[in-house]
Parts: sequence; structure tokens; C-alpha cells
Amino acid sequence: MWIKHNRRLLAKVLLLLVILVIGGVTVSGCYGRSQPRGWSGVVIADDSLFVGSLDGRLVGLNKSDGSRLWTSESEIVIYGTPAVEGDLVYVGGYNGRVYAVSFSTGALRWVYPREGNLESIVGGVVVSQGMVYFGCSDGKVYALDAVTGDRVWQSFETGDKIWSTPVIDGDTLYITSFDKKLYALDANTGSEKWVFEAGGAIASTPLVYENTVYIGSFDRYLYAVDATDGSLRWRSEVEAGSWYWAKPVAYNGVIYAPNLDGKVYILDAETGREVAGAVDLGSPISSDPVVVEGRVIIASQEGKIYSLDTGNNQVVLLRNVGDDGQEIYAPLCASDGVVYIHTQSSKQDTLYALNAQTGVEVWRPVSLSSK
Repeated sequence: MWIKHNRRLLAKVLLLLVILVIGGVTVSGCYGRSQPRGWSGVVIADDSLFVGSLDGRLVGLNKSDGSRLWTSESEIVIYGTPAVEGDLVYVGGYNGRVYAVSFSTGALRWVYPREGNLESIVGGVVVSQGMVYFGCSDGKVYALDAVTGDRVWQSFETGDKIWSTPVIDGDTLYITSFDKKLYALDANTGSEKWVFEAGGAIASTPLVYENTVYIGSFDRYLYAVDATDGSLRWRSEVEAGSWYWAKPVAYNGVIYAPNLDGKVYILDAETGREVAGAVDLGSPISSDPVVVEGRVIIASQEGKIYSLDTGNNQVVLLRNVGDDGQEIYAPLCASDGVVYIHTQSSKQDTLYALNAQTGVEVWRPVSLSSK
């Protein structure tokens, strides 16, 4: 029975992925036959922005005006947000390879593996203390030397696919898997510290806040797990209307958890009880929100960007890029009071930079397509 249920669940998840890609990548592994797509988030480093475009390029932009600094030569499907450390930008490809390129020029420095491919990489990569970490659809976690791209420790193996991005806190790496489990690993060696099992598969990236790890599951519940020993602190009392896909955010002792049912659930971080009724945005939310100056900025798939005031839990519409034919699947990014939104339509993808308080454009929207 478990095997049949697991197969049905995986089929539903793969269907969701195909829908979100909007007619792009197949899941067959025939990478060369598909047009590049993806929904990469933005990473900020110094005065630059880096993001993966729908046509499969890693793009460097000037933070001040959105002007293009460089565009990588490789064409790969990019779902995960890039990472930056030192003079390198790192990104994982759906083709099963990790790339490190020059921060200043976009020139390729190294690729892992050197030959061949792993299975697809859907989540982002994380860089910490000279190591690059990522999870793969082969169910394994990898740690690479950030300078050379050599594998540092043998891959830790979970029981199913990994589509989430690892989170590093101190010397611990947290990562989730479709096997319903949250893993805490020693970031230096890859050895298991503890494991927690939820009631359903997990695709979302964990949130670490106040020595607690928060995860949303496909069983429609949010979990709070002790970061030290993996014991359950609480499971949310309220059952969501659909799966948790986006990473939740925390502010002032409250967890804000978007769901594919179009609602944002507002829960006390200590108890899991609802602080206020869920906010219904009327469209699925797969984009990770951000917190800016006491406001949670949230984007719905239909292209609307909202600001939720954490003081009174009231929501206002900042901008509707859906009027421009744009949809939003990528995680949001914010810096210095500006929120960056990577949108996509059937023809192109666009990067918006909006004032997080007013929704006014900081600079004109930039088309990321190089074709």
C-alpha cells in the first residue's frame, strides 16, 4: 500500500512541476531535447544581482539600475537560486551539474561532475565556510570544495528525491526529502545527527529560527522541530487546503507560511496556534516570501505582489504584474528596502525591482532573455 501511495504522490508532484514550468522541461532526463526554462530566484552580492534566466543563462546585473554586467555561455535549466562566495557564483542545473563562474565576468571556473551528469538538481546550492552543498533528485546530499569543485565527503543518501535547498546553521546542515523526512547532518563530515519524519513528502526548504526548524509538508501541516535533537515541538492545529511548497518566514515570534491553496497561515512560533486567521490571496503561492521592515512581502502565482503588515495582519496590493502577462514562481529577494521579483510569461522572463513600502519601480523592468 505504501509503495502505491508513494507512486501516486510522486506522480502528482511531477505533474505539478510540469504545470509550473509552463510547458517547458520534461522529467525524462533527455536534457538536450527540451528548451531551457526554470524559475530561479535572485541572489545579491555587493552591488550585483545574479539570477538564472528562462533561456538557461546565468545573468549578472548591476543592482543600482538593472543594467546587464554579463551573461553566461551555458544553456541549462535553472530552478534553484544561485549562491555567491568570494569571486565565484555557483548554480545547480536541472541537467545534473553544478557550475562555478567568475563573479566579474561569468566565465566558467569549474563544473561538477567533470564528466557525465547526476540526476536533476531542482533546489538551490548553499555555500558556507569554503564548501558548496546541494541536494539532488538521486536522493543524495553532496559537499564540494568551493574553490576546486572536488567532492569533500561522500554523498549522504536519503530515501527519495530531494528538491529543496539545504540550510546551514552553525556546523549543521538541514535538508528535506520526498521520503517525508527532515535530516540534520554534520556539515563537515556528512554524518547524520538526527532525522525527523513528517506525515507527507517534503519539497520545501526548511526555516531555522530560534533553535527550531520549521517545515511544511505535503500532508498539509506545518511542523516545528527542535534543532538540537530533532524532537517534535508541534504540528500545526490547522490543516491547510493544499501542499506547502514555499519556505515560510519568521518575524517577531510569528511564522508566516504560504500554501498552494493561496493562503498565508499565521502561526505562533512557540505553540503552532493561529495568531490570526489565514490571509487568502486567491491564487497559489509557490514563491518564498521575504520580510522587509516589519512587512511580509508575498507574491502569488497570478502575478500579484502583496505587503502584509505584521502589526495588524492587514494586506495591501503593492503591484500586479499579472496585468503585464507575468506570473511568479521564483523566490523573492530583498535588500535595502527593495524587493526583487523574477517573473515569467510564455515568451520571456522579467526582473522587477520595487520599493517594498510603496510598490513603485526602482528601475524599469529588465528582460532577462538573451535571445
